[in-house]
Amino acid sequence: MDFFFQTIKYCVANHLSKNPVYPILEYWLVKHPNILNFSWKQGETPGSSIFFLSSIVVSYLSLTYLLSRSTLVSCSPRFLKNLTAIHNIVLLSLSFVMALGCSLSIILFAPNVDYLVCFPKKTPPTGPLFFWAYIFYLSKIFEFMDTLLIILSNSVRRLTFLHVYHHATVVVMCYISLHSSQSMFPCVLVTNATVHVIMYFYYFLCAVGIRPKWKKLVTDCQILQFFSSFAIIAWIFYYHFTGAGCSGILGWCFDAVFITSLLVLFLDFHSKNYSKQKTKGN
Repeated sequence: MDFFFQTIKYCVANHLSKNPVYPILEYWLVKHPNILNFSWKQGETPGSSIFFLSSIVVSYLSLTYLLSRSTLVSCSPRFLKNLTAIHNIVLLSLSFVMALGCSLSIILFAPNVDYLVCFPKKTPPTGPLFFWAYIFYLSKIFEFMDTLLIILSNSVRRLTFLHVYHHATVVVMCYISLHSSQSMFPCVLVTNATVHVIMYFYYFLCAVGIRPKWKKLVTDCQILQFFSSFAIIAWIFYYHFTGAGCSGILGWCFDAVFITSLLVLFLDFHSKNYSKQKTKGN
């Protein structure tokens, strides 16, 4: 695995770096002073306090409950369609930038796979890897807009427990990853952001009136992501208990429970939606 990682680093250093676009990307996504000197400080960095986290999650759950049971002023379909399209293209673009920025940060700042899998204990949450983890955390708050758009479209049927639970809890997961300098989280970020590029591209197409036939692919990618997370968890636990210990191991205990619950819910969603389609097709 480390040979593969070092090969990628070599290719970037000796081939991609010669591309005139690469230095621009490297500066704006990795070596800009605000990224290079980033430091997560609880209570100082915007959004880093327990009070903020609690407030934003409770507010999300409360407003979702109240708005979903209220009679709202109806938006014109055209306005809502345009708003949804803009929302999806923004999140698609942001997900792509996060995946690219974090990937470059991994290549440039992770010396080897061992470091990436298992940050040394007491690793400070500073630098490009944690900058992108911070942006990822903030993006999950912005994704609360998904829920508002569902409510505004009067599609309460789509406002499932899975949707609300996932949106509320993933913010907590991201907060814990930053607070605990969680090992391997950059890889989780890249994987999740890549899946979200596909997902929000699909939603964008739907918003502009195109109905792709690969909706099932979106759910399959999400489920595959959860299975890969279990492999990551096993890998980290192996390093933690056979070595000097890894940073953020308690965060991974939380993640293990959360990811297991999501996998169960997504498999149930997959079964109910796509098994029925097969039955109808037969």
